[in-house]
Amino acid sequence: MRWALVKVSLAVTTMVVLAFAVPLGLVIREMARDRAFSNAEREAAAVAPALSITTDRDQLERVVASAGSDAGMAVHLPAGDGQDAIELGRQRAADEDIAAVRKLGRASSTAVAGGSTLLQPVALSTGEIAVVEVYVPESEVTNGLGTAWAVLAAVGVALILGSVAVADRLGVRMVRPAKRLVEGAHELGEGKLGARVPEEGPTELRLAAVAFNSMADQVVQLLANERELAADLSHRLRTPLTVLRLNTASLGDGPAADQTRTAVEQLEREVDTIIRTAREAKPQTAAAGPGAGCDAAEVVRERMAFWSALAEDEGRKWRVAGAERPVRIPVARADLVAALDALLGNVFRHTPEGTAFAVDLHNGEDAVIVLVSDAGPGIPDPQAAMARGRGSGSDGSTGLGLDIVRRLAESTGGDVRIGSSVLGGTEVRIWIQLDGRAPVGGGHRGAVRRRRPGRLAAAYQRSRSA
Repeated sequence: MRWALVKVSLAVTTMVVLAFAVPLGLVIREMARDRAFSNAEREAAAVAPALSITTDRDQLERVVASAGSDAGMAVHLPAGDGQDAIELGRQRAADEDIAAVRKLGRASSTAVAGGSTLLQPVALSTGEIAVVEVYVPESEVTNGLGTAWAVLAAVGVALILGSVAVADRLGVRMVRPAKRLVEGAHELGEGKLGARVPEEGPTELRLAAVAFNSMADQVVQLLANERELAADLSHRLRTPLTVLRLNTASLGDGPAADQTRTAVEQLEREVDTIIRTAREAKPQTAAAGPGAGCDAAEVVRERMAFWSALAEDEGRKWRVAGAERPVRIPVARADLVAALDALLGNVFRHTPEGTAFAVDLHNGEDAVIVLVSDAGPGIPDPQAAMARGRGSGSDGSTGLGLDIVRRLAESTGGDVRIGSSVLGGTEVRIWIQLDGRAPVGGGHRGAVRRRRPGRLAAAYQRSRSA
Protein backbone atom coordinates (compact mmCIF):
# COMPACT_ATOMS: atom_id res chain seq x y z
CA MET A 1 0.00 0.00 0.00
CA ARG A 2 2.82 2.37 0.87
CA TRP A 3 4.73 1.76 -2.37
CA ALA A 4 1.53 1.90 -4.39
CA LEU A 5 0.84 5.37 -2.97
CA VAL A 6 4.41 6.44 -3.78
CA LYS A 7 4.09 5.18 -7.37
CA VAL A 8 0.79 6.95 -7.88
CA SER A 9 2.21 10.18 -6.45
CA LEU A 10 5.31 9.85 -8.69
CA ALA A 11 3.21 9.33 -11.81
CA VAL A 12 0.76 12.14 -11.07
CA THR A 13 3.45 14.64 -10.09
CA THR A 14 5.52 13.79 -13.16
CA MET A 15 2.51 14.36 -15.43
CA VAL A 16 1.74 17.68 -13.74
CA VAL A 17 5.36 18.85 -13.95
CA LEU A 18 5.56 17.92 -17.63
CA ALA A 19 2.23 19.60 -18.35
CA PHE A 20 3.56 22.86 -16.93
CA ALA A 21 7.27 22.57 -17.72
CA VAL A 22 7.00 21.87 -21.48
CA PRO A 23 4.76 24.88 -22.32
CA LEU A 24 6.77 27.04 -19.94
CA GLY A 25 9.99 26.00 -21.67
CA LEU A 26 8.51 26.95 -25.05
CA VAL A 27 7.37 30.29 -23.66
CA ILE A 28 10.87 30.95 -22.34
CA ARG A 29 12.33 30.21 -25.76
CA GLU A 30 9.88 32.60 -27.44
CA MET A 31 10.68 35.25 -24.88
CA ALA A 32 14.40 34.88 -25.61
CA ARG A 33 13.73 35.23 -29.33
CA ASP A 34 11.53 38.28 -28.83
CA ARG A 35 14.21 39.84 -26.67
CA ALA A 36 16.86 39.34 -29.37
CA PHE A 37 14.68 40.79 -32.14
CA SER A 38 13.60 43.70 -29.92
CA ASN A 39 17.26 44.63 -29.55
CA ALA A 40 17.62 44.38 -33.33
CA GLU A 41 14.63 46.68 -33.82
CA ARG A 42 16.16 49.26 -31.48
CA GLU A 43 19.41 49.18 -33.48
CA ALA A 44 17.50 49.62 -36.74
CA ALA A 45 15.46 52.48 -35.24
CA ALA A 46 18.68 54.25 -34.30
CA VAL A 47 19.63 54.52 -38.02
CA ALA A 48 16.18 55.62 -39.30
CA PRO A 49 16.46 59.34 -38.33
CA ALA A 50 19.75 59.71 -40.18
CA LEU A 51 18.32 58.07 -43.31
CA SER A 52 15.41 60.47 -43.35
CA ILE A 53 17.82 63.45 -43.36
CA THR A 54 20.74 62.37 -45.57
CA THR A 55 21.88 59.68 -47.89
CA ASP A 56 25.54 60.63 -47.79
CA ARG A 57 27.61 57.50 -47.57
CA ASP A 58 30.23 58.85 -45.18
CA GLN A 59 27.66 60.18 -42.74
CA LEU A 60 25.65 56.98 -42.91
CA GLU A 61 28.75 54.88 -42.21
CA ARG A 62 29.37 56.91 -39.04
CA VAL A 63 25.77 56.45 -37.97
CA VAL A 64 25.91 52.69 -38.61
CA ALA A 65 29.17 52.42 -36.69
CA SER A 66 27.62 54.18 -33.70
CA ALA A 67 24.38 52.17 -33.81
CA GLY A 68 25.84 48.71 -34.33
CA SER A 69 28.75 47.26 -36.20
CA ASP A 70 29.68 46.52 -39.77
CA ALA A 71 29.47 42.81 -38.97
CA GLY A 72 25.91 43.01 -37.62
CA MET A 73 24.16 45.77 -39.59
CA ALA A 74 23.75 46.63 -43.24
CA VAL A 75 21.88 49.48 -45.00
CA HIS A 76 20.46 49.11 -48.50
CA LEU A 77 19.61 52.40 -50.31
CA PRO A 78 17.94 52.25 -53.69
CA ALA A 79 19.20 54.20 -56.75
CA GLY A 80 17.42 57.44 -57.60
CA ASP A 81 17.87 61.09 -58.66
CA GLY A 82 21.04 60.23 -60.57
CA GLN A 83 22.54 58.35 -57.62
CA ASP A 84 23.59 54.75 -57.65
CA ALA A 85 22.34 52.28 -55.07
CA ILE A 86 24.32 52.35 -51.85
CA GLU A 87 25.15 49.22 -49.87
CA LEU A 88 26.61 49.68 -46.41
CA GLY A 89 27.77 46.70 -44.29
CA ARG A 90 27.65 43.02 -45.01
CA GLN A 91 24.53 41.79 -46.75
CA ARG A 92 23.21 38.43 -45.52
CA ALA A 93 19.61 38.50 -46.66
CA ALA A 94 18.70 37.54 -50.20
CA ASP A 95 17.95 40.28 -52.74
CA GLU A 96 14.43 38.93 -53.15
CA ASP A 97 13.73 39.36 -49.44
CA ILE A 98 15.10 42.92 -49.46
CA ALA A 99 13.04 43.79 -52.55
CA ALA A 100 9.91 42.33 -50.97
CA VAL A 101 10.33 44.42 -47.81
CA ARG A 102 10.96 47.57 -49.88
CA LYS A 103 7.87 46.89 -51.95
CA LEU A 104 5.53 46.00 -49.04
CA GLY A 105 6.91 48.55 -46.62
CA ARG A 106 6.67 46.11 -43.69
CA ALA A 107 9.44 44.75 -41.50
CA SER A 108 10.17 41.08 -41.68
CA SER A 109 12.73 38.54 -40.57
CA THR A 110 14.36 35.80 -42.54
CA ALA A 111 16.65 32.93 -41.70
CA VAL A 112 20.24 33.13 -42.83
CA ALA A 113 23.38 31.14 -42.18
CA GLY A 114 24.18 31.21 -38.43
CA GLY A 115 21.01 32.98 -37.34
CA SER A 116 18.38 35.39 -38.67
CA THR A 117 18.16 38.92 -40.03
CA LEU A 118 15.68 41.67 -39.35
CA LEU A 119 14.76 43.71 -42.40
CA GLN A 120 13.37 47.11 -41.38
CA PRO A 121 12.05 49.53 -44.12
CA VAL A 122 12.84 53.26 -43.67
CA ALA A 123 11.35 56.09 -45.79
CA LEU A 124 13.91 58.49 -47.31
CA SER A 125 13.38 62.22 -47.95
CA THR A 126 13.21 61.46 -51.66
CA GLY A 127 10.26 59.15 -51.13
CA GLU A 128 12.26 56.01 -51.76
CA ILE A 129 12.39 53.10 -49.31
CA ALA A 130 15.69 52.08 -47.77
CA VAL A 131 16.09 48.75 -45.93
CA VAL A 132 18.06 48.39 -42.72
CA GLU A 133 19.30 44.86 -42.20
CA VAL A 134 20.25 43.76 -38.60
CA TYR A 135 21.86 40.39 -38.11
CA VAL A 136 20.64 38.34 -35.13
CA PRO A 137 22.99 35.39 -34.47
CA GLU A 138 21.54 32.14 -33.10
CA SER A 139 23.65 32.46 -29.94
CA GLU A 140 21.84 35.69 -29.10
CA VAL A 141 18.44 34.07 -29.61
CA THR A 142 19.37 31.21 -27.25
CA ASN A 143 21.28 33.37 -24.75
CA GLY A 144 20.24 32.33 -21.19
CA LEU A 145 17.84 29.73 -22.52
CA GLY A 146 19.91 26.78 -21.29
CA THR A 147 20.15 28.22 -17.78
CA ALA A 148 16.42 28.88 -17.66
CA TRP A 149 15.63 25.36 -18.83
CA ALA A 150 18.10 23.91 -16.28
CA VAL A 151 16.43 25.86 -13.46
CA LEU A 152 13.02 24.75 -14.70
CA ALA A 153 14.16 21.12 -14.80
CA ALA A 154 15.66 21.39 -11.31
CA VAL A 155 12.41 22.82 -9.96
CA GLY A 156 10.47 19.98 -11.64
CA VAL A 157 12.76 17.32 -10.18
CA ALA A 158 12.52 18.94 -6.75
CA LEU A 159 8.73 18.92 -6.98
CA ILE A 160 8.74 15.25 -7.96
CA LEU A 161 11.13 14.27 -5.16
CA GLY A 162 9.17 16.36 -2.68
CA SER A 163 5.88 14.76 -3.69
CA VAL A 164 7.45 11.29 -3.42
CA ALA A 165 8.78 12.11 0.06
CA VAL A 166 5.40 13.47 1.17
CA ALA A 167 3.62 10.45 -0.32
CA ASP A 168 6.05 8.14 1.46
CA ARG A 169 5.38 9.86 4.81
CA LEU A 170 1.65 9.72 4.18
CA GLY A 171 2.00 6.08 3.21
CA VAL A 172 3.87 5.34 6.44
CA ARG A 173 1.20 7.22 8.38
CA MET A 174 -1.47 5.07 6.77
CA VAL A 175 0.39 1.75 6.60
CA ARG A 176 1.82 1.76 10.12
CA PRO A 177 -1.59 1.90 11.88
CA ALA A 178 -2.94 -0.69 9.45
CA LYS A 179 0.04 -2.94 10.14
CA ARG A 180 -0.42 -2.56 13.88
CA LEU A 181 -4.08 -3.39 13.47
CA VAL A 182 -3.17 -6.59 11.62
CA GLU A 183 -0.55 -7.50 14.23
CA GLY A 184 -3.03 -6.84 17.01
CA ALA A 185 -5.61 -9.07 15.33
CA HIS A 186 -3.03 -11.86 14.99
CA GLU A 187 -2.00 -11.52 18.63
CA LEU A 188 -5.61 -11.58 19.75
CA GLY A 189 -6.20 -14.64 17.60
CA GLU A 190 -3.22 -16.34 19.25
CA GLY A 191 -4.75 -15.80 22.67
CA LYS A 192 -2.77 -12.72 23.73
CA LEU A 193 -5.72 -10.89 25.20
CA GLY A 194 -3.60 -7.95 26.31
CA ALA A 195 -3.03 -6.97 22.66
CA ARG A 196 -4.24 -3.45 21.90
CA VAL A 197 -3.82 -1.13 18.92
CA PRO A 198 -2.77 2.54 19.23
CA GLU A 199 -5.67 4.77 18.24
CA GLU A 200 -3.79 6.93 15.73
CA GLY A 201 -3.48 7.53 12.02
CA PRO A 202 -6.18 8.55 9.50
CA THR A 203 -9.75 8.85 10.71
CA GLU A 204 -10.87 5.53 9.24
CA LEU A 205 -7.96 3.57 10.73
CA ARG A 206 -8.36 5.36 14.04
CA LEU A 207 -12.02 4.37 14.16
CA ALA A 208 -11.03 0.80 13.24
CA ALA A 209 -8.49 0.78 16.08
CA VAL A 210 -11.12 2.06 18.52
CA ALA A 211 -13.52 -0.67 17.38
CA PHE A 212 -10.79 -3.32 17.67
CA ASN A 213 -9.81 -2.25 21.18
CA SER A 214 -13.45 -2.20 22.20
CA MET A 215 -13.91 -5.69 20.79
CA ALA A 216 -10.78 -6.92 22.57
CA ASP A 217 -12.04 -5.44 25.83
CA GLN A 218 -15.33 -7.23 25.36
CA VAL A 219 -13.52 -10.51 24.69
CA VAL A 220 -11.36 -10.03 27.78
CA GLN A 221 -14.43 -9.20 29.83
CA LEU A 222 -16.30 -12.27 28.59
CA LEU A 223 -13.36 -14.56 29.32
CA ALA A 224 -12.81 -12.86 32.66
CA ASN A 225 -16.45 -13.53 33.51
CA GLU A 226 -15.96 -17.21 32.67
CA ARG A 227 -12.75 -17.34 34.69
CA GLU A 228 -14.49 -15.54 37.54
CA LEU A 229 -17.38 -17.99 37.41
CA ALA A 230 -15.04 -20.98 37.57
CA ALA A 231 -13.08 -19.38 40.41
CA ASP A 232 -16.28 -18.50 42.27
CA LEU A 233 -17.22 -22.15 42.31
CA SER A 234 -14.23 -22.78 44.55
CA HIS A 235 -15.28 -20.33 47.26
CA ARG A 236 -19.02 -19.85 46.72
CA LEU A 237 -19.71 -23.59 46.73
CA ARG A 238 -16.71 -25.12 48.42
CA THR A 239 -16.74 -22.64 51.29
CA PRO A 240 -20.29 -23.43 52.49
CA LEU A 241 -19.65 -27.10 51.79
CA THR A 242 -16.58 -26.96 53.98
CA VAL A 243 -18.60 -25.40 56.77
CA LEU A 244 -21.36 -27.96 56.27
CA ARG A 245 -18.89 -30.85 56.34
CA LEU A 246 -17.32 -29.57 59.52
CA ASN A 247 -20.73 -29.15 61.14
CA THR A 248 -21.73 -32.73 60.32
CA ALA A 249 -19.17 -33.84 62.89
CA SER A 250 -21.49 -32.53 65.61
CA LEU A 251 -24.41 -34.69 64.49
CA GLY A 252 -23.14 -37.72 66.33
CA ASP A 253 -23.87 -41.27 65.25
CA GLY A 254 -26.94 -42.70 63.64
CA PRO A 255 -28.41 -43.45 60.22
CA ALA A 256 -29.51 -39.85 59.65
CA ALA A 257 -26.10 -38.48 60.53
CA ASP A 258 -24.35 -41.01 58.30
CA GLN A 259 -26.70 -40.22 55.44
CA THR A 260 -26.05 -36.50 55.89
CA ARG A 261 -22.29 -36.98 55.86
CA THR A 262 -22.56 -39.23 52.80
CA ALA A 263 -24.72 -36.68 51.03
CA VAL A 264 -22.24 -33.89 51.82
CA GLU A 265 -19.33 -35.97 50.50
CA GLN A 266 -21.29 -36.81 47.35
CA LEU A 267 -22.17 -33.14 46.90
CA GLU A 268 -18.50 -32.22 47.27
CA ARG A 269 -17.54 -34.75 44.61
CA GLU A 270 -20.19 -33.36 42.27
CA VAL A 271 -18.93 -29.83 42.86
CA ASP A 272 -15.38 -31.02 42.14
CA THR A 273 -16.58 -32.53 38.88
CA ILE A 274 -18.26 -29.26 37.89
CA ILE A 275 -15.09 -27.30 38.74
CA ARG A 276 -12.90 -29.67 36.70
CA THR A 277 -15.27 -29.44 33.73
CA ALA A 278 -15.39 -25.65 33.87
CA ARG A 279 -11.61 -25.51 34.19
CA GLU A 280 -10.97 -27.78 31.22
CA ALA A 281 -13.41 -25.85 29.03
CA LYS A 282 -11.97 -22.47 29.97
CA PRO A 283 -9.35 -21.08 27.58
CA GLN A 284 -6.01 -20.50 29.21
CA THR A 285 -5.12 -16.85 29.36
CA ALA A 286 -3.06 -14.61 31.53
CA ALA A 287 -4.62 -11.36 30.49
CA ALA A 288 -6.76 -9.44 32.90
CA GLY A 289 -7.62 -6.60 30.54
CA PRO A 290 -6.46 -2.99 30.56
CA GLY A 291 -7.16 -0.95 33.63
CA ALA A 292 -7.74 -3.99 35.89
CA GLY A 293 -6.61 -3.47 39.45
CA CYS A 294 -7.71 -3.42 43.09
CA ASP A 295 -6.62 -2.61 46.62
CA ALA A 296 -5.03 -5.81 47.91
CA ALA A 297 -5.17 -4.61 51.54
CA GLU A 298 -8.92 -4.06 51.35
CA VAL A 299 -9.48 -7.50 49.79
CA VAL A 300 -7.32 -9.17 52.48
CA ARG A 301 -9.23 -7.47 55.28
CA GLU A 302 -12.58 -8.36 53.74
CA ARG A 303 -11.77 -12.05 53.20
CA MET A 304 -10.20 -12.45 56.63
CA ALA A 305 -13.37 -10.97 58.14
CA PHE A 306 -15.34 -13.59 56.20
CA TRP A 307 -13.18 -16.52 57.33
CA SER A 308 -12.76 -15.30 60.92
CA ALA A 309 -16.22 -16.51 61.93
CA LEU A 310 -15.41 -20.08 60.92
CA ALA A 311 -11.98 -19.77 62.52
CA GLU A 312 -13.57 -18.85 65.86
CA ASP A 313 -15.92 -21.83 65.63
CA GLU A 314 -12.94 -24.17 65.13
CA GLY A 315 -10.73 -22.50 67.70
CA ARG A 316 -8.14 -21.31 65.17
CA LYS A 317 -5.88 -18.37 65.92
CA TRP A 318 -5.33 -16.06 62.97
CA ARG A 319 -3.32 -12.96 62.20
CA VAL A 320 -3.26 -10.30 59.47
CA ALA A 321 -0.24 -8.04 58.87
CA GLY A 322 0.53 -5.33 56.34
CA ALA A 323 -3.10 -4.62 55.39
CA GLU A 324 -3.41 -1.32 57.23
CA ARG A 325 -2.65 0.87 54.21
CA PRO A 326 -3.90 0.66 50.60
CA VAL A 327 -1.81 -1.55 48.33
CA ARG A 328 -2.69 -1.24 44.64
CA ILE A 329 -1.96 -4.22 42.40
CA PRO A 330 -2.65 -4.82 38.67
CA VAL A 331 -5.07 -7.68 39.39
CA ALA A 332 -8.85 -7.74 39.15
CA ARG A 333 -10.59 -7.75 42.50
CA ALA A 334 -12.57 -10.91 41.72
CA ASP A 335 -9.36 -12.75 40.81
CA LEU A 336 -7.64 -11.82 44.08
CA VAL A 337 -10.76 -12.77 46.07
CA ALA A 338 -10.86 -16.15 44.35
CA ALA A 339 -7.14 -16.74 44.99
CA LEU A 340 -7.32 -15.85 48.70
CA ASP A 341 -10.48 -17.92 49.24
CA ALA A 342 -8.83 -20.86 47.51
CA LEU A 343 -5.78 -20.70 49.80
CA LEU A 344 -7.75 -20.06 53.00
CA GLY A 345 -10.21 -22.78 52.05
CA ASN A 346 -7.29 -25.19 51.72
CA VAL A 347 -6.17 -24.25 55.24
CA PHE A 348 -9.55 -25.11 56.70
CA ARG A 349 -9.94 -28.17 54.52
CA HIS A 350 -6.53 -29.80 54.94
CA THR A 351 -5.47 -28.84 58.48
CA PRO A 352 -6.94 -30.02 61.81
CA GLU A 353 -9.24 -27.80 63.84
CA GLY A 354 -7.36 -25.41 66.09
CA THR A 355 -4.53 -24.92 63.54
CA ALA A 356 -3.39 -21.32 63.44
CA PHE A 357 -2.93 -19.42 60.19
CA ALA A 358 -1.84 -15.95 59.04
CA VAL A 359 -1.96 -13.65 56.02
CA ASP A 360 0.87 -11.14 55.48
CA LEU A 361 0.95 -8.39 52.85
CA HIS A 362 4.23 -6.71 51.86
CA ASN A 363 4.32 -3.74 49.51
CA GLY A 364 7.50 -2.92 47.56
CA GLU A 365 8.36 -0.43 44.84
CA ASP A 366 7.99 -2.92 42.01
CA ALA A 367 6.29 -5.95 43.56
CA VAL A 368 3.78 -7.02 46.21
CA ILE A 369 4.06 -10.24 48.25
CA VAL A 370 1.06 -12.02 49.72
CA LEU A 371 1.90 -14.76 52.23
CA VAL A 372 -0.65 -17.32 53.43
CA SER A 373 0.85 -19.56 56.11
CA ASP A 374 -0.45 -22.08 58.60
CA ALA A 375 0.74 -24.30 61.45
CA GLY A 376 -0.53 -27.52 59.91
CA PRO A 377 1.31 -30.67 58.82
CA GLY A 378 2.63 -29.03 55.63
CA ILE A 379 2.70 -30.29 52.05
CA PRO A 380 4.94 -33.33 51.44
CA ASP A 381 5.53 -32.61 47.74
CA PRO A 382 5.16 -28.87 46.91
CA GLN A 383 6.29 -29.43 43.31
CA ALA A 384 3.52 -31.94 42.68
CA ALA A 385 0.99 -29.64 44.33
CA MET A 386 2.02 -26.80 41.98
CA ALA A 387 1.86 -28.95 38.84
CA ARG A 388 -0.79 -27.58 36.53
CA GLY A 389 -3.90 -29.72 36.40
CA ARG A 390 -3.07 -31.85 39.44
CA GLY A 391 -4.60 -31.81 42.88
CA SER A 392 -3.41 -33.26 46.13
CA GLY A 393 -4.33 -36.75 45.06
CA SER A 394 -7.13 -37.11 47.60
CA ASP A 395 -10.85 -37.11 47.03
CA GLY A 396 -12.39 -33.68 46.94
CA SER A 397 -9.28 -31.93 45.58
CA THR A 398 -9.34 -30.53 42.07
CA GLY A 399 -6.06 -28.62 42.12
CA LEU A 400 -8.01 -25.56 40.98
CA GLY A 401 -7.11 -23.46 44.02
CA LEU A 402 -3.34 -23.34 43.51
CA ASP A 403 -3.80 -23.07 39.75
CA ILE A 404 -6.02 -20.00 40.22
CA VAL A 405 -3.35 -18.47 42.44
CA ARG A 406 -0.56 -19.25 39.99
CA ARG A 407 -2.40 -17.80 36.99
CA LEU A 408 -3.12 -14.64 38.97
CA ALA A 409 0.58 -14.15 39.78
CA GLU A 410 1.81 -15.06 36.29
CA SER A 411 -0.61 -12.59 34.70
CA THR A 412 1.53 -9.81 36.25
CA GLY A 413 4.89 -11.44 35.53
CA GLY A 414 5.23 -12.87 39.03
CA ASP A 415 5.12 -16.41 40.40
CA VAL A 416 3.97 -18.62 43.29
CA ARG A 417 6.18 -20.60 45.65
CA ILE A 418 5.28 -23.19 48.32
CA GLY A 419 7.55 -23.64 51.30
CA SER A 420 7.68 -24.03 55.05
CA SER A 421 6.21 -21.30 57.20
CA VAL A 422 7.52 -19.93 60.49
CA LEU A 423 4.33 -21.35 62.06
CA GLY A 424 5.57 -24.84 61.27
CA GLY A 425 3.29 -25.71 58.39
CA THR A 426 2.84 -24.58 54.81
CA GLU A 427 3.57 -21.14 53.41
CA VAL A 428 2.24 -20.08 50.00
CA ARG A 429 3.99 -16.98 48.70
CA ILE A 430 2.33 -15.00 45.87
CA TRP A 431 4.74 -12.65 44.10
CA ILE A 432 2.74 -9.98 42.19
CA GLN A 433 4.87 -7.91 39.84
CA LEU A 434 3.77 -4.27 39.57
CA ASP A 435 5.61 -3.29 36.36
CA GLY A 436 4.38 -6.26 34.29
CA ARG A 437 7.85 -7.58 33.37
CA ALA A 438 8.04 -11.19 32.26
CA PRO A 439 9.66 -13.65 34.68
CA VAL A 440 13.32 -14.45 34.11
CA GLY A 441 14.44 -18.07 34.03
CA GLY A 442 12.47 -20.37 36.30
CA GLY A 443 10.68 -17.62 38.19
CA HIS A 444 10.46 -13.97 38.90
CA ARG A 445 11.58 -13.94 42.46
CA GLY A 446 15.27 -13.96 41.73
CA ALA A 447 15.03 -11.33 39.02
CA VAL A 448 13.08 -8.93 41.20
CA ARG A 449 15.30 -9.41 44.20
CA ARG A 450 18.41 -8.73 42.20
CA ARG A 451 16.87 -5.39 41.19
CA ARG A 452 15.41 -4.50 44.61
CA PRO A 453 17.18 -6.59 47.26
CA GLY A 454 16.57 -4.24 50.16
CA ARG A 455 13.17 -3.10 51.36
CA LEU A 456 10.82 -5.84 50.15
CA ALA A 457 13.21 -8.70 50.96
CA ALA A 458 13.78 -7.32 54.46
CA ALA A 459 10.04 -7.09 55.07
CA TYR A 460 9.63 -10.65 53.81
CA GLN A 461 12.32 -11.91 56.18
CA ARG A 462 10.77 -10.01 59.12
CA SER A 463 7.43 -11.69 58.44
CA ARG A 464 9.07 -15.12 58.59
CA SER A 465 10.75 -14.39 61.87
CA ALA A 466 7.71 -12.76 63.50
